[in-house]
Amino acid sequence: MCGRYTSTTAASVLAEVFTVDEIKTDELPVRFNVAPSQPVYAIAARRSRHEGEIAPRQLGTFRWGLVPSWAGDPSVGNRMINARAETVATKRAYRAALARRRCIIPADAFYEWQVVEAGGHRTKVPHAIRRRDGRPLAFAGLWEVWHPPDGQQPVLRSCVIITSPANGLLAPVHDRMPVELPPAAWDGWLDPANDDVAALQRLLVPAPSEDFVMWPVTTLVNRADNEGPELLEPR
Repeated sequence: MCGRYTSTTAASVLAEVFTVDEIKTDELPVRFNVAPSQPVYAIAARRSRHEGEIAPRQLGTFRWGLVPSWAGDPSVGNRMINARAETVATKRAYRAALARRRCIIPADAFYEWQVVEAGGHRTKVPHAIRRRDGRPLAFAGLWEVWHPPDGQQPVLRSCVIITSPANGLLAPVHDRMPVELPPAAWDGWLDPANDDVAALQRLLVPAPSEDFVMWPVTTLVNRADNEGPELLEPR
């Protein structure tokens, strides 16, 4: 799974990396411990009005934890921070979004926890993972718009990170990892006119181990209210 990550790249830089046409958000604070239910950046393409027209990409802010349009309460999003690649096309909460509302969730690093047994005790050792080349990560994601049934709450835009089985580097630490899309897949993934679900699912595979570096970090990251660059320092 992916339960925490870092977001330290400015929106203007992300717009360049992901060839964004319009930034539709205020700048979010630099964060080294992004947690579920917080606002996060995501890149999505708006469906074009005219056939054959290129869909413009927008960088916006979404709440992490997908709230399906049919949900009675936004709290259900607290349990929907990750969607499994193997079942995303069949689960009621995700299948419509996979066909029509896909996004890329940028990150600079993410954390996973390794269960270690020593002296009869089990502890979880956090690790940080980032791209070897330093480029922002491009997590495959889905997004939704939720309208409150009573009309008394604001409209909520939310997102979920898709995960796959871990690659060889991460497998000793955790059995799941976020799907990290290569640049060659960005156009097809973001195109709202692309409804070839089978082809989209073929993109949801573990990224090569050689693309990443990983190291153990401080347990300060275990608490969502802890922040700062020291969370990424090698343990």
